Amino acid sequence: MQPIQHIAVLTSGGDAPGMNTALFAIVKIAQQQGIKVSGVRKGFEGLIDNDLIPLDYKSLQQSMHLGGTVLKTARSERFRTETGRQQALSTIEHNNVDALIVIGGDGSFRGCLWLSHITNIPYIGIPGTIDNDIAGTDYTLGFDTAVNTSMQCIDNIRDTAESHNRVFIIEVMGRDSGYIGTYAGLTSGADSILIPENDKDIDDLLNKIRDYHSEHAFIVVVSEGDEIGVEHVCEKIAAVNSNIDLRITKLGHLQRGGNPSAADRMLAIRLGVHSVKALCAGETAIMVGILNNAVANTPMQDVVKQHVISDELQGLLSVFCR
Repeated sequence: MQPIQHIAVLTSGGDAPGMNTALFAIVKIAQQQGIKVSGVRKGFEGLIDNDLIPLDYKSLQQSMHLGGTVLKTARSERFRTETGRQQALSTIEHNNVDALIVIGGDGSFRGCLWLSHITNIPYIGIPGTIDNDIAGTDYTLGFDTAVNTSMQCIDNIRDTAESHNRVFIIEVMGRDSGYIGTYAGLTSGADSILIPENDKDIDDLLNKIRDYHSEHAFIVVVSEGDEIGVEHVCEKIAAVNSNIDLRITKLGHLQRGGNPSAADRMLAIRLGVHSVKALCAGETAIMVGILNNAVANTPMQDVVKQHVISDELQGLLSVFCR
């Protein structure tokens, strides 16, 4: 096996706090081993457009604490085409790139699999998504920060909800996963939590709120992927109890922003370092993640699927939300 001499790294899909920390860790260990690292701007779009920049750990050290990604990111429709992937391959060959690290979610990892059909270049994936919806890892970059941001917002909303004895319906992000809703809802003492993985939780909510008499605040957390939706939840609540003062708050993209938490920074450092070590050891077509607090390699084809809510978390929801 030829030694790795030039790694290209890109951030793809939705941005997530911790991506910049991962870039810093990758470049730090790579440069210690004499490996050149280039950053690909705007994800797979930059790979198509030959938009590469040199990376140096000293400059990345100044941004490792920031949210977002200094490399920028994008969702690339062009990379879905054969023409786009061939242009990306030309960029790889033109720049003598001999390994690739992709930080992103399931869409980004599908891009890796598509690229592997036309080239044998080694590649490693690092899970970077606030949704925590990737199999093969207990936690993804950005999840802990997004949960803390959501929890703090819900705490703030509770202050005004208690002042007016209102019912607040709060929508959090997560796409088709209920992880943010579950963690943020439980840690903020929500009265009800609706997630896509449970189709009975709306019945529990309606049973709970039917006899609500405006003596205190009532907080409902709804994951954006829940098929009911916050507006429909309000309609159902009003149908069983017309005396309720209802308010809707959608936290939206503020959950993506902000400096990464200590947990996300540490996760990024561990995964960034391990990704380079794995490439140097001859590994390819894997995602590096954390399972039971140990770094673990999972074949890429096994991670492009939903990370399901565990039975333990479902049990906690049944304890606190009924």
